[in-house]
Amino acid sequence: MNPTTVEFTLDGRTVHAQPGETLWAVAQRLGTTLPHLCHRPGLPPAGNCRACVVEVAGERTLTAACCRRPEPGMQVRTDSPRAQRARRTVLELLAADAPDSASLRCDSELTHWVRAIAAQPERWPARGASQTEAQPDTSHPAFTVRLDACIQCTRCVRACRDVQGNDVLGLAGRGTQARIVFDQGDAVADSTCVACGECVQACPTGALAPANGSYTRRAERTVNTVCPFCGVGCAVTLHVHNGRIDRVDGAPGPANDGRLCVKGRFGMDYVHHPQRLTQPLIRRADAPKDPAILMHGPGGRADHATLLAQFRPATWEEALDVAAAGLARVRDAARAAGLRGRTVPVAGFGSAKGSNEEAYLFQKLMRSAFATHNVDHCTRLCHASSVAALMESIGSGAVSNPVRDCAHADVIVVIGANPVQNHPVAATWIKNAVRRGARLVLADPRRTELARYAWRYLGFTPGSDVALLNALLHVIVTEGLVNEPFVAARVHPDDLRALREHLQPWSPEAMAPLCGIDPATLREVARAYARAPASMIFWGMGVAQHSHGTDNVRALIALALLTGQIGRPGTGLHPLRGQNNVQGASDAGLIPMVLPDYRRVGVAAHRAAAEAAWGLAPGTLPDEPGLTVVEILDAAYEGRIRAMLIQGENPAMSDPDAAHARAALARLEHLVVADIFLTETAALADVVLPAAAWPEKTGTVTNTDRLVQLGRPAVAPPGQARADAWILEQLAQRLGLGWDYGIDPHGGAPEPDSGIGRVFDDMRSLMPALAGLSWARMLREGAVTHPVPAPEDLGHPIVFTERFPTTDGRARLVPARPGAPAEPPDADYPYVLITGRQLEHWHTGAMTRRSAVLDALEPAPHVSVHPALLARLGLQAGQPVRLRTRRGQVTVATRVDEAVPDGVVFLPFAYAEAAANLLTIAALDPVAKIAEVKYCAVAVEALAPDPATV
Repeated sequence: MNPTTVEFTLDGRTVHAQPGETLWAVAQRLGTTLPHLCHRPGLPPAGNCRACVVEVAGERTLTAACCRRPEPGMQVRTDSPRAQRARRTVLELLAADAPDSASLRCDSELTHWVRAIAAQPERWPARGASQTEAQPDTSHPAFTVRLDACIQCTRCVRACRDVQGNDVLGLAGRGTQARIVFDQGDAVADSTCVACGECVQACPTGALAPANGSYTRRAERTVNTVCPFCGVGCAVTLHVHNGRIDRVDGAPGPANDGRLCVKGRFGMDYVHHPQRLTQPLIRRADAPKDPAILMHGPGGRADHATLLAQFRPATWEEALDVAAAGLARVRDAARAAGLRGRTVPVAGFGSAKGSNEEAYLFQKLMRSAFATHNVDHCTRLCHASSVAALMESIGSGAVSNPVRDCAHADVIVVIGANPVQNHPVAATWIKNAVRRGARLVLADPRRTELARYAWRYLGFTPGSDVALLNALLHVIVTEGLVNEPFVAARVHPDDLRALREHLQPWSPEAMAPLCGIDPATLREVARAYARAPASMIFWGMGVAQHSHGTDNVRALIALALLTGQIGRPGTGLHPLRGQNNVQGASDAGLIPMVLPDYRRVGVAAHRAAAEAAWGLAPGTLPDEPGLTVVEILDAAYEGRIRAMLIQGENPAMSDPDAAHARAALARLEHLVVADIFLTETAALADVVLPAAAWPEKTGTVTNTDRLVQLGRPAVAPPGQARADAWILEQLAQRLGLGWDYGIDPHGGAPEPDSGIGRVFDDMRSLMPALAGLSWARMLREGAVTHPVPAPEDLGHPIVFTERFPTTDGRARLVPARPGAPAEPPDADYPYVLITGRQLEHWHTGAMTRRSAVLDALEPAPHVSVHPALLARLGLQAGQPVRLRTRRGQVTVATRVDEAVPDGVVFLPFAYAEAAANLLTIAALDPVAKIAEVKYCAVAVEALAPDPATV
């Protein structure tokens, strides 16, 4: 017998409880199912519903099995008449008060247990007015509250408090007046609820239910797949009714363990929006490309019908022929002129919103058909500086530890990231860790929601990242906090000396005036990070999207290397990926300087391997990297890039200096766009190909943790929309490539012998990190963390445990040079503009603004302004202002926000009618070629209020 187990008897037989198991868990494991309502795996036990009571020999009262742990020699009966009678009575009393389940929840857990044990609720009268007088709260667009169905099991309270860490729900009143409340008894819409829906999923009766009535309908089928939004990669269960996604639940995946945010739970209806592209389109001869059309419409948002009128419907055969012919025409002219490599006037933008297979096929198509590396995607605009610095220092652009590993951290540093808004489920793991006892250091110019959990908040001056981080490094190297054994074993021998010399002028006392943090606090934070048994760093685009972004990340890497805080549980470096497949798209080679698995294009052996795998003649692939996103659009504006293929990207909204980007796209001789909506970019295309949305196709994605997960189709693509991978295969065939994967045009089921499966195995043949992860294994396991070098390998959530993937296994310490924002404020533009995402919307808004719930929650753009600045401008919250930079201007309503520093304004970038990137600057980091969209100078001008809004 295992000495850590507990031996006792259950219903007369000797059993053994594992450490931490409750009586309920032991019974469940051994096949005895006990009714339960307040209990739910994953929530702290409460024991207040008494539906799971059992009898323990020698004890006067029955005990709740869900919160009682076995003791040696304990004799437990689940089947005693007394325990069975008590459980039945509890369920009868609760069901007697319940409203008509047919109008509430067709699959209520309460109803299930009443039926399962043949309880008879009619034996008891309802409690009366105190239970039924509560009126439904329908104030929130996402879900409805019906307290007449509430049994006060407190699952919702525990889900909100202990799982999501939001502390919105609680109990008020006493006795028969006790009730669940949001905040101080507020209506849901007026409370601080963020609509994550954890309480809805936890509720066993339907007292909390989706507002769309989906709880009253039985799903025709359920499909397990992956959320299509941020890089956390939450597993979801899609409930399908009448061919539509009716409801979304969190599934127990490795990244989320059933948790979701408002986007994942309530934002999936974008796939059914009436503006979905359902047939191929070709630009009419009498409709010249005009970027101005993107600004003409209600409130400055382009009118969909006007955009659509520029095109004529076409068959797939015609559209594919025209699309390929235009690309081939430019390519062939370039070949005749002897152009190759970067000078080839063709480029492509792939997508981080699609699958790994699509990303792989896209870069393979561009490189094979056009002999150029002019191929990129949105990582250039989010974490290119992170990848550049990581590759330079440790030989890999991958995260070292998964998000959930913060559960093992003693100190957690979050800098330049707002995970509560941008990676909400990741934020829950951080909040859980703080509740457990970890110390959180939040470094951000904005005092974001995570600040209230922080041990120390570092509200540094915008743009002073290097000053702040080098001050921390100065403390570590001058106070004897360097982990000398780790550095001696794992870091290049000459680097520490050079870094010490570099850091001499960067003392906290010297940097405090620059970064705005007092020296004592800087020293305290540096000591805490270095001395902790395990410290972990998370960062976001607030670090990366700067003209000195690579230096910012170099400093973060140095913090981890100097202190040995990498390669162990609860340590490491984690750049939080923005889109659902940024990691996977980069892994697959959808960037201009590397082939799949980050094999540099300048290495002859790497090019030769790709040429052999793709059936290309030796020497086809050029040895110089291609142009990056911003460089491609500059070249398009100047006429050096004449044709482009864009799949699932929207540079007309996402690129810095968007007016310039739009003009560049309009100047292209031939632009082919594959997308699910007629985006601002698609509106400037010559050919538009209707693609399938993520829940309509099979494929894999790789989340921010390097977790490869299988996505499955739940619904069919609308009309003539087709899977992106099929579109790429069809274009490849017309461009002279002999592709024959046999990809299903309708997305296809995840089957062993599928076209997508053949693509996956083709991809992994060039990727040592996926060598042991076959398509058959992917179908079998569904989720595996790479690297997986061999079939028997279980995957590696934590990497760099013994060596780094560099030539000698050692890391490099690269000094972070002083850098300043490219455009500081001045007399004409006296304020600082910072941009970012908000909780309810994502990326350019193409998907989330077509979700009924998400758009209802945040239907219009706003600029967040500190109350002191608002007062100096003589404005009240809600009044409009004009934001003006050297690139453009937008008009937007104000929102008061004390989290934004005085003199700084924050503008989300999901709104076409006030596109933030019309204002941002295209200044590039010299190493990573990433644009500084997180900082520029702006003028804020008060406007007269719109009479229509008064």
